[in-house]
Amino acid sequence: MKKKSLSLLIALLLLLTSVLAGCGGTNEAPPAEDAEKPAEEATQEDATGNQEITFVLSNEPDGLDPSVTNNSFASPFLLNLFEGLVSTNENGELIPGIAESWEPSDDGLTYTFHLRPDLKWSDGTPFTSKDFVYTFNRILKPETTAQYVDFLTDYIKGAKEIFEGGSGELGVETPDDNTLVFHLIKPAPYFVNMLGMWVYFPVQEKTVEENIDQWTLKPETYVSNGPFKVAEMKLGESVTLVKNENYWNAEKVKVEKIVFRYIKDEATALTAFESGEVDGIRSIPNADIPRLKAESNEYYSIPSFATTYYLINNNKAPYDNPKVREALNLAIDRQSLIDNVLQGNAVVANALVSPGYAVDGKDFVDGRSDFGILPNGDVEKAKQLLAEAGYPNGEGFPTMQLSYYSNPQVKILVESLAQMFKQNLGINVEISTEEWAVYYDNVKAFNYEVAAMGWSADYANPMTFLPLFKTGDANNISGYSNPEYDALVEKAQAQTDAAEAMKTMQEAEALLMKDYPFLPLYHRSNSLMMKDCVKGWYMDSLGFLRFVNAEKVQ
Repeated sequence: MKKKSLSLLIALLLLLTSVLAGCGGTNEAPPAEDAEKPAEEATQEDATGNQEITFVLSNEPDGLDPSVTNNSFASPFLLNLFEGLVSTNENGELIPGIAESWEPSDDGLTYTFHLRPDLKWSDGTPFTSKDFVYTFNRILKPETTAQYVDFLTDYIKGAKEIFEGGSGELGVETPDDNTLVFHLIKPAPYFVNMLGMWVYFPVQEKTVEENIDQWTLKPETYVSNGPFKVAEMKLGESVTLVKNENYWNAEKVKVEKIVFRYIKDEATALTAFESGEVDGIRSIPNADIPRLKAESNEYYSIPSFATTYYLINNNKAPYDNPKVREALNLAIDRQSLIDNVLQGNAVVANALVSPGYAVDGKDFVDGRSDFGILPNGDVEKAKQLLAEAGYPNGEGFPTMQLSYYSNPQVKILVESLAQMFKQNLGINVEISTEEWAVYYDNVKAFNYEVAAMGWSADYANPMTFLPLFKTGDANNISGYSNPEYDALVEKAQAQTDAAEAMKTMQEAEALLMKDYPFLPLYHRSNSLMMKDCVKGWYMDSLGFLRFVNAEKVQ
């Protein structure tokens, strides 16, 4: 356990345990040998009466409507407030959610789900399969501005026609209150995995229609169906969840309250953790990671199916020139960023898809080309490409606008990139930053040149990454468009043989990287701190943090 001394009288210690979030500690901590996996489950005898967890997040999400947002900052809330047809365990493997079973048709075009009996919303009203139909039809209204609308339009019959023109019949049936049937455009073996993503979480018609886009702003109107429900919201400060007594498996939920606090400064958050003020933190100062790895068994580094990259506005000169984009890619010393900024807590990314998806024992990235993106860069080749594009030694190249969202770690990374572009290519860089909500609105509106971004997988398949650069996709905010690439992505989406689909997806990614439409930087593990007394929580390889099985122990 992390070093922490409490030199207090026994009486004071007993008093403080009722008000401190932390669980106490020892003066010397064993090395974090097993800290790459979540804590083991507690026995009933170990349970403490204080079943409240305080967890720190660095960024406030821009919204908590599961049908609308694609913001990963919202995931700790949505994944604990809602439950979809399916879920994932600590290994990222598919498990039943509010559907107790399902079966596909022989041709892979129909999926039938059987809901658990007597499901209820958090307000105690009955939950039926028809709630899903309402949710999907709402997502398909353009005014909903659903960021993951393609999860429906690319797969479910009639969804695209409804979204584009308002007419058509949605390929979703409800034979009875406990049965939901999907009719797909094409067989997609990973379709069930997609259903664990929050865009497929149900929302309650009554609360949404009565409150429209305000329903997520107050606890009394925020109705959910997961293990927890909203009890309190303090804008810019915290959101408090409490156990949902109407959850189908409520008797197994041990935690009574979760307080998500916002602390932007990572050093302040770490101090709060080490003092016992909070039970967990999501963002850790890079400079402290080596110490925490060596000293603390409360530090966790969890492999993640994710890629950090920088967007390039492909529609704006001079970034519409592939040679310019390639030059920028080759001018970056990624290994230096990883060693000096990230303290080694990442591996070099030279393409889009993260390691972690395998077929027949072969990972997607095995044998993949580096596309000329070397760990330490290739400055001479970068200079040559920039000269060929008409900007020898950066002469005549307009000042680059390099944007990022407000975050201390990202700030250091951006400053390092700016220095590399100036030193290696002679490009002057102007850095700008904004709070996430404003920043992301500007990026979506293409009001940027080069901008910090990244993508954590929504489900365990490379297809979660590839549509990011597909023409017309709601999450394509680079401006990149290539019909040949689009065709390969669509081909892979319809392939039922996993090995063949992986081959097609690899071809698509290779074609994408020929155009260098973005700046892949690294694949990073998810780091967090959690008090040793908190057991049963888990974060899977998708970066999804869940407290449904969590418990505080003595």
